[in-house]
Amino acid sequence: MKIRLLNENLVSDLCWLAEYGFSAWIEYEGSKIVFDTGWSDVWCRNAETAHIDLDAADVIALSHFHSDHSRGLLFHPFTEKKTLVLHPRVMTALLDPFIEPPDRHLPHRYSDIERKIRADFQIVETVGPYEIAPGAFFLGQIPRVVPFERGYYYEDTMEDDTALAFRTEKGAVVLTGCSHSGICNICTYAKSVTGQDLYAVIGGFHLVHPEKPALDETIAWLRAEGIPRLLPVHCVSFDIQARLQSEFGYDRPGAGSLIEI
Repeated sequence: MKIRLLNENLVSDLCWLAEYGFSAWIEYEGSKIVFDTGWSDVWCRNAETAHIDLDAADVIALSHFHSDHSRGLLFHPFTEKKTLVLHPRVMTALLDPFIEPPDRHLPHRYSDIERKIRADFQIVETVGPYEIAPGAFFLGQIPRVVPFERGYYYEDTMEDDTALAFRTEKGAVVLTGCSHSGICNICTYAKSVTGQDLYAVIGGFHLVHPEKPALDETIAWLRAEGIPRLLPVHCVSFDIQARLQSEFGYDRPGAGSLIEI
């Protein structure tokens, strides 16, 4: 299994581009999967640098509706309608006038993304787990079972926030977008869906200020799980990233990084 980070907040080397957001290219047991697309065409440009043919993707999955994960779809290079798997709330949230971002000089509207999705993709909406390839799961709506994880997003429970989970010989590999639903909630559900203990957890952990995450409790939970590979990237404050690195001793990947399982 190989995971190439096509977009992330920081670059891994000088030849890559980065922006606030997340996107990954996954090669798993013969299947090719795009998970999130960042905010612009950065994911496409980094794919070109990595000599990845995005048109070879078998399926695309969205972790949630936020534009730093979904707006990159406006720039997709696909020559045919690809299957796009998402939680049904994504499509309604993209059209919700109360969610539409205020004028922050951002050249986009969420409704533009919704129209692009409907026009260019074969949409699969699912609340429950969905097997996008044998052994690879779009987790669907994440049960909120860990007491200290509240979702960490003001005025929005983000029920569409989800992740991918893969069965491997080493254990379950979890790939997250932002983890608004809580990284420990996601990991708990991934273990249930895959039937495996955790081997790797990679992606956004949503441990950011000023939302005051329960950091000590999260670290204790992750340590108790004994996860061999823990790689938090997008959506982690710098001071919390430093704390996690000191606690778990990993090299932080960035845009362009190739992670092999």
